[in-house]
Amino acid sequence: GMSMKKILTVIVGVCLAGTLGVSAAEVTIDLSKLPPASTKKDLSYEKHILPIFKKSCVDCHGPEKQKARLRVDTLEELKKGSRGKPVVVKGKAAKSKLLLVVARLGDPDEAMPPEGKGDPLTKEQVGLIRAWIDQGLKK
Repeated sequence: GMSMKKILTVIVGVCLAGTLGVSAAEVTIDLSKLPPASTKKDLSYEKHILPIFKKSCVDCHGPEKQKARLRVDTLEELKKGSRGKPVVVKGKAAKSKLLLVVARLGDPDEAMPPEGKGDPLTKEQVGLIRAWIDQGLKK
């Protein structure tokens, strides 16, 4: 028969698949918990955002691996989103999935980077990403 370990793996796999299928709308997001947007002007992907992604995100969302079919190592790739769904909404940080997951709001299973894969982004880093999206995703 199947070993207990196999059965558990199957159950966990099914649960994970279920979790990933949950739409963001079903999770209530408390936007007051979002770190404030940075006051820096003229934020650019290359100068301000990519260094954060290189440190915390590209190991799983870059040239080597694309978890959730998402790449963030170029602005073009980031704009393609995850599995065909956008992760950044130009000018609307609070509606951008990318911001909510790095701010660790919403579904805890989607918090990025995941436990053990890297340190959570700082309030300053989240604030930069928030301001950059609100400023229109400048390259």
